[in-house]
Amino acid sequence: MPARGRRPLGSPDARRAVLDAARELFAELGYERTTMRAVGARAGVDPALIYHYFGDKDGLLSAAIEIPADLAAALAEVADDASRAGEELVERVISLLECHPEIRERMLATLRTALSHDHAAQLLRDRIGSVLLAAFGSVLASDRRELRAALIASQMGGLMLARYILKVPGAAAASPPDLAQAVGPVIQHYLTGTIGPRRPA
Repeated sequence: MPARGRRPLGSPDARRAVLDAARELFAELGYERTTMRAVGARAGVDPALIYHYFGDKDGLLSAAIEIPADLAAALAEVADDASRAGEELVERVISLLECHPEIRERMLATLRTALSHDHAAQLLRDRIGSVLLAAFGSVLASDRRELRAALIASQMGGLMLARYILKVPGAAAASPPDLAQAVGPVIQHYLTGTIGPRRPA
């Protein structure tokens, strides 16, 4: 992708341009091969501005792994009805991504970035887990909550990967209500069903 037009130091959109460029390059080249100079060139900013905003490449990666605020808000609205929270979660999230391409592209860029490096994947897992625990604190069963949140994150992340990145035919063609009906009960089980006691590794 060609470099964007040069942005003046400190312009309001410079930080967003840097994050967009970083996600693109992390996804294309992986974390190790992405340089701050390349990110600056792609974003159209002086690399010194990246250090100013993010400190170093780890700081840039951490900022690039974000859950869009609209998506976090949609999750928080689901917990009103504990008996249907699984289906509501799937339908609200997929509907939001369908209706708002800009949110979908940011989330997919974050997923692609997470696939570029083990540390990036860990950052995303931790953040999704935190968002889920915050959103479903009143609904989530009291036992093994971290495992439950991790399983929900895995299910939803895999669904987004299959539908939007791999474009698996069935998952890509299904409507949000169809996906909610199919996947919702699995999410509901992770939220409130029996998981069982911890067993030795």
